[in-house]
Amino acid sequence: MANYYEILGVEQNATQEEIKSAFRKKARELHPDVNKAPDAEEKFKELGKAYETLSDPDKRALYDRYGEEGLSNAGYSNAGPFDFGFGGINDIFEAFFGGHGFGREHENPNAPRRGADLRIGIELEFKEAVFGVEKELKIPHEETCPNCKGTGGKPGTEPKTCKVCGGTGQIQQVTRTVIGNFNQISVCPNCHGSGKKYEQLCDECHGSGTIEKEKSIKVKIPAGVDNMTKIRVAGEGDCGKNGGPSGDLFVVIHVKEDEYYTRNGNDIVTILPVTFPQAALGDEVQIKTLSGEKTIVVPSGIEHDKIITIKGEGVPFVGSSRKGDHHVIIKLVPPKALSDEEKNLYAKLYEISHNKKPDKNIIDKVKRVFKK
Repeated sequence: MANYYEILGVEQNATQEEIKSAFRKKARELHPDVNKAPDAEEKFKELGKAYETLSDPDKRALYDRYGEEGLSNAGYSNAGPFDFGFGGINDIFEAFFGGHGFGREHENPNAPRRGADLRIGIELEFKEAVFGVEKELKIPHEETCPNCKGTGGKPGTEPKTCKVCGGTGQIQQVTRTVIGNFNQISVCPNCHGSGKKYEQLCDECHGSGTIEKEKSIKVKIPAGVDNMTKIRVAGEGDCGKNGGPSGDLFVVIHVKEDEYYTRNGNDIVTILPVTFPQAALGDEVQIKTLSGEKTIVVPSGIEHDKIITIKGEGVPFVGSSRKGDHHVIIKLVPPKALSDEEKNLYAKLYEISHNKKPDKNIIDKVKRVFKK
């Protein structure tokens, strides 16, 4: 692409007024209502980009120093108020001069239109999300008016040709701008572009063609969904217009936390309290898994915060038979109170292990360490 200053035909030290004046002049030359060259539209777009950048002091400074790459790296899309992705060159014209520009085709109001999508949030218990569940939901939505069948007119009457637009659905007026006169075409405000209008409106929907109604639907939530998962239910949104299809319903999942299980992706994490004797000698213990009680082996000599993993006992992957794992985190738990016999045994163990008699408060010290 050519240099933005060259596109506008100004020097790099041009003032804002000079840039604005140059844009007005070039816009008149390149506007496809005036210029019938095949590349006029593309050049008009480039002109809009150049003006949009150089008329903004911050963007201009970036462009002068780093070029278009600098604008991109700074997060500018270079679409700005003209929004090239949607309105194209007509938006440039409207933003700067007002009016509708050239060649803009209005959407046919009589064409079938898809209904709006709806969104609803539901809360699931932890295990409902893990195993899946069916929920009955009440959804307020728009339905085709049963009285007028969506026409908006009183049953038994026919629409008349719009008196404002003469049945074209559009009104036209001339807009005077600094670069000349341009035809401005807009949707007829009386018939909203349809070209026809009922003189007597439906008593139920008052001319809208739709009514709001609550409906109940059953939605199957698959096993394994997680917090903020979105489920699409096709065709359960608002009704379409002019025979168009209904929109969709999106169900957003919110999962309650569980007191025992913690979820990490498709894995499950639980805590297993282990006493000193169990950690020293090893043991077999029963734990709760998602599929029921299971026995696991705690090996002798296991340390605090070590993890024992049970493969395939986690959360199912949505739409798959595969499951995550269940991770058991070992937490060594010192005794809260010791009998005289236990104190003597711990004292004997300490003497054997350290070849010296224990401090009389050693048990309390150990407790304090493990409570941290």
